[in-house]
Amino acid sequence: MTDPTILPARAPAGRRNMALLIQLRWLAVGGQLATIGIVSGPMGISLARAPLLVAILVLIAINFASVALLRRGRGVTNAELTAALLFDVAALGWQLHHSGGLANPFVSLFLLQVVIGAILLTPRSSWAIVVAALAALAALRVDPTPLVLPPPYAADPMKLYLQGSFVCFLLIAVLLVAFVTRISRNLRDSDAALAASRQRAAEEDHIVRMGLLASGAAHELGTPLSTLSVLIGDWKAAPAVMRNAELHEDLVEMDAAVARCKAIVSGILMSAGEARGIAPQLTTIRTFVTEIADLSAAARRLGTLEFNDRLGPDVAIVSDAALRQVIGNVMDNAAEVSPDWTRVTALRDGAMVVIEISDRGPGFSAEMLERFGQPYSSSKGRPGGGLGLFLLVNVLRKLGGSAQVENRDEGGALVRIILPLAALAPREGEAP
Repeated sequence: MTDPTILPARAPAGRRNMALLIQLRWLAVGGQLATIGIVSGPMGISLARAPLLVAILVLIAINFASVALLRRGRGVTNAELTAALLFDVAALGWQLHHSGGLANPFVSLFLLQVVIGAILLTPRSSWAIVVAALAALAALRVDPTPLVLPPPYAADPMKLYLQGSFVCFLLIAVLLVAFVTRISRNLRDSDAALAASRQRAAEEDHIVRMGLLASGAAHELGTPLSTLSVLIGDWKAAPAVMRNAELHEDLVEMDAAVARCKAIVSGILMSAGEARGIAPQLTTIRTFVTEIADLSAAARRLGTLEFNDRLGPDVAIVSDAALRQVIGNVMDNAAEVSPDWTRVTALRDGAMVVIEISDRGPGFSAEMLERFGQPYSSSKGRPGGGLGLFLLVNVLRKLGGSAQVENRDEGGALVRIILPLAALAPREGEAP
């Protein structure tokens, strides 16, 4: 079972602070038991063990309650942290009251509680800890249980007090260093998590701006493409062209190219308009992947694309235009660097579908592998390059999937796309 006191950097600050208090309290329990054993054993000083052990049991109970608080999964409030520290102050005051009161050199441990409160709590709650510590100090003047020193120490009680004060100082110093170091590490982890979150927000803003640009460009390209399509149709129907077989064949290829450009423009507009919400297309995962592979194969020489279907039983999905576009971009990039051979393998891994795209090109450089998923990271060296994998990573992330890249042992690159089928499953009312 996972220890709830070991929390990641992304955990809320209140939960991390409570986990830290739990760990410090366990140290306090261990230290108090050791102190009671040493003082009442080798040193031979008589202690009121019952009230001291009761306080330790209370601290243990507080720790178990705090662990239960962490296990519930929600955040820990400032009030809950304040209550935990107030219990610690009360327990320390109770133990000091039954072990000499203000004459006990460990009375300085109240300072540790005050410093912890100042670091973890809000200003008002921090002052509450200060007031509680002062109240405990005042209460220690009221009929404390005195320490009866045996002959070796009764002759010079100040020497024993100074030795205890030194041990107390050493304990406070060690705990504060350990505590502040841990807090500093938590802050660094939080800063790193915040930086990653800001980077993600910047990337998503970048995607939005690119989407707006692409949508605008698609709208602008729609009219000239339609004009070209009409003109090519008229030319193909012209008698002079009909008699020239070679020219007619060229026009047929031009018409196919224009039709593909129009399909790409339509795909961009569908992606920008949230195609799923406007015009969802029900299909299956096998049909979805096969259509992308067929479209990519149509743009290259026959036999240069190898498609391996290892999907197993077919599953109904809703076609996602953005996903179709970014997978097609990866296939086109692979064909560009490896025109003689590319391979697409589609398989199932439990609830995930995995699409692997391999080529025999130069592979990824070390810098590209390190900066994978960042915009403008490309080996092609042209302005604006490197957006294909960036868009792939972010589209998959939106769907709960991921992408991996690596270099093949036999040469070339491999892009692995991992996508949960649940992200593409038909919603209620969309089923065929």
